[in-house]
Amino acid sequence: MSPDGHHLDGHSSALPEEVQVYDTTLRDGTQQEGMSLTVEDKLRVAEQLDHLGVSFIEGGWPGANPKDEEFFRRARSELRLAHATLVAFGSTRRPGRAAGDDEVLRHLVDAGTSAVCIVAKASDLHVTEALRASLEEAVAMAADSVAFLRSAGLRVFFDAEHFFDGYRRDPGFAIRVLAAAEEAGAEALVLCDTNGGTLPDEVERVVAEVRRRTSVVLGGHFHNDAGCAVANTLASVRQGVTQVQGCVNGYGERAGNADLSATIANLSLKMGVRTIPPERLERLTAVAHHVAELVNLTLDPQRPYVGTAAFAHKAGLHTSALIRRSDAYEHIRPDLVGNGTRVVVSELAGRSTLQMKAAQLGLLLDSPALQRVLQTLKRLEHAGYHFEAADGSLELLMRSAAGESGGLQPFRIESYRVITDWRANQVTGEGDAPTSLVHPWSSEGELTTEATVKIHVGDKRIVSTAEGNGPVNALDAALRRAVEPHFTALQNVHLTDYRVRVLSSERATGSVTRVLLDTSDADGTWSTIGVSENIIEASWQALVDSVVLGLARAAAPLPSP
Repeated sequence: MSPDGHHLDGHSSALPEEVQVYDTTLRDGTQQEGMSLTVEDKLRVAEQLDHLGVSFIEGGWPGANPKDEEFFRRARSELRLAHATLVAFGSTRRPGRAAGDDEVLRHLVDAGTSAVCIVAKASDLHVTEALRASLEEAVAMAADSVAFLRSAGLRVFFDAEHFFDGYRRDPGFAIRVLAAAEEAGAEALVLCDTNGGTLPDEVERVVAEVRRRTSVVLGGHFHNDAGCAVANTLASVRQGVTQVQGCVNGYGERAGNADLSATIANLSLKMGVRTIPPERLERLTAVAHHVAELVNLTLDPQRPYVGTAAFAHKAGLHTSALIRRSDAYEHIRPDLVGNGTRVVVSELAGRSTLQMKAAQLGLLLDSPALQRVLQTLKRLEHAGYHFEAADGSLELLMRSAAGESGGLQPFRIESYRVITDWRANQVTGEGDAPTSLVHPWSSEGELTTEATVKIHVGDKRIVSTAEGNGPVNALDAALRRAVEPHFTALQNVHLTDYRVRVLSSERATGSVTRVLLDTSDADGTWSTIGVSENIIEASWQALVDSVVLGLARAAAPLPSP
């Protein structure tokens, strides 16, 4: 039996007891389109990876660029790794050059890490076409480079690039490269599916054949171009790989690398193979999200194990079963990886869905109240509301149904108004050229937006006016200026995102629009929604809900999970 209670299949006896987790987010992951990390970013990501408990962190390629040079220099004095070993990455010596004279190898020695990883061509095609070298020279490059680094007292991991493609074309040459590295003292031979097109059955066959030929550590590095990177990693472990390489959240060029979040969870919880320290498994979700914030890339909500939707349930049939058996529609307990069950409420919801959501919010709703919420929900969603994405607005509905309506009316709105003015600047001369060729008038005038909000707090009438860089920003500023003096908790409530969707595009500028606002405080984040033919009205609806819920949560916090 595996730790999550599932039966392992007949191959389990061949599984290793433990594998090394090697993260290459800071090197291979940064090749992803749209990702650019500062040195400070890289140091913080490394801290998170160490917090997770990976065995190795590949920091970059010293000498390749000033950023990586600075990273390794600062890492020596600033990075305090409690669990992981920092690794510098490079390549073998160049053709026709002695290892001791090769700049790449010298930079690896000077990086100050105890371990290095070097990449070498394991495909005859890449040797002859890309390197323009002979196969004999390629084998010598591997041996000379490993021997030189070993003589400098370094641990050496040997990345056999394009190994599976090369093994398919010329298995004899691919094996010769591995043997040369092993004989020269490489600690691990890493089999790389660089193009990401190999399927799991071939991975198992090839790794099994290589495993019979060597006694050193075998590693696996799989790209996800065929959507099989995690599956290939698991397949390689079944045949003797004990170092798994990849990136948190599957970052990397093209379709990315093996997602270490899913790899670690599958190996530990499904296959019974030790990866990171068991007590750190529950950090998976938090680290995945923290790294996503650091690299400034939104984490796919459907990312296995760690995504916000990984354990989200929408259909009433599912949630009805979950109330009776938590494992009815969940393959593991979400808390094992630091995640949690979420109930997503939509027009598909039934009473059981609402019951579970109410329980999560700590609200007591009787049958008539549940029925009222359900009918209101379905009516509003038919009109264009989307409560699956607006958990905050749903919470307001449910708090109101639970009898909190008094606390949900901290102020009464009398009116609001937004004025946007654009005035042309005075023309200064015929020779003046516009700074914008697409909208030449836009740079020749001044745009201002002003909002006025009139509200009542108790018996007091308040009129507040504020300017902003747009209508929603101005409304937000005016509302806050009116409310904050009376409800100081609003100082901790901040608007974080604003999204608009057109629901009936056939009506062009007269279309119904849906606005979603994301708001956060010290305890969490929520989304509110507004729907109207007038985008300002839709924005105002969502904005008021976000403020009201922030104040309600401050007065009556949600129960701890």
